[in-house]
Amino acid sequence: MTMECVERLRLFLVESPIKMARLQGIGNIKGTVKRVLVELTSSSGITGWGEAAPWEVFTGTAEGAFAAIDIYLRPYVIGAPVKEIRALTHTMDKALVGHGEAKLAIEMAMYDILGKSCGLSVADLLGGRVRNEIPLSFSIADPDFGADMARMEEMVRSGHEIFKVKTGVKSHREDMSHLEAMREAFGDRLDLRIDYNQALQPFGAISVLRDVERFRPTFIEQPVPRDCLSAMASFVEALDTPILADESCFDARDVMELVRLKAADAISVKLMKAGGILKAQAQMAIADTARLPGYGGTLWEGGIALAAGTQFIAATPGVSLGCEFYMPHHVLTEDVLEKRIENRSGRVVIPDGAGLGICVSDTSLRSNARVIEER
Repeated sequence: MTMECVERLRLFLVESPIKMARLQGIGNIKGTVKRVLVELTSSSGITGWGEAAPWEVFTGTAEGAFAAIDIYLRPYVIGAPVKEIRALTHTMDKALVGHGEAKLAIEMAMYDILGKSCGLSVADLLGGRVRNEIPLSFSIADPDFGADMARMEEMVRSGHEIFKVKTGVKSHREDMSHLEAMREAFGDRLDLRIDYNQALQPFGAISVLRDVERFRPTFIEQPVPRDCLSAMASFVEALDTPILADESCFDARDVMELVRLKAADAISVKLMKAGGILKAQAQMAIADTARLPGYGGTLWEGGIALAAGTQFIAATPGVSLGCEFYMPHHVLTEDVLEKRIENRSGRVVIPDGAGLGICVSDTSLRSNARVIEER
């Protein structure tokens, strides 16, 4: 019996317009976002899709991910057995340092092919699903706060309850005013979270964080730069509100250090940050042991990558704080999927089809994104 292998790799650098500007402590986005899409085809003709969505202020560039796959990873992917995904991830790590998003895109497409070949979803391949829906968190980050309030009113009416406010970009007084306006308008219906994206410095941060505690946030995310773990530990000790680590938590080693220093109460798990589905599961294995819940974070992914994220969370019990997979429905003007993943009453419905449970065609890709480069 012949082993099924990867025969073809197509690569697209695409640019997609977004509906709104986004201000965040680590950096801003306006106008468009760039992503890299990968299509693998197996020897039996099954196609699988993957996506790399780096952010230049966070992990890297889309152009860098495109080159990493095209020049350095392609020789190892062509001919790789479809069933040997873990072996390929080890090979890619030896062949190229960093570029986790590029490696994730390949791993994602391999899982998509494998799932389709045996009629199972990626969640099934990861051990089976523990949830069918994921509570959806929307980030309040528009420079026009009035536009965000109008957006919230519409979303609350349709069942959304979780909103994460990006703070530290505007003045503390403005942040406090906005948080107060949200609590006054929506009361305790909101599951309100706060995210500084490293915007504060350790000196004086505790007084700022004590101020925002009065709005009863579910957690405060990454208040200080990622290497300020002593400060993070002091916040965990001093505050009633849980501290969630994002930029301080890229890999399993980071999780171990957070646990050792007691520098976080929860972690944000992003596939783009982890550089792989298997690597994200390894992070959560450590977090589970330490009883740190996970949150499904995001960068600027489209529907392909977020389909992988839903499959990962579906099969990972510890990621219990919801997800922020709102880009395709609320920020991108168009997505490359033929049909977007369903959002229902403030929750992401996990696709139950084979592989990633999505469909991408040349038509849906080229009609809904600008192809900058193709190989």
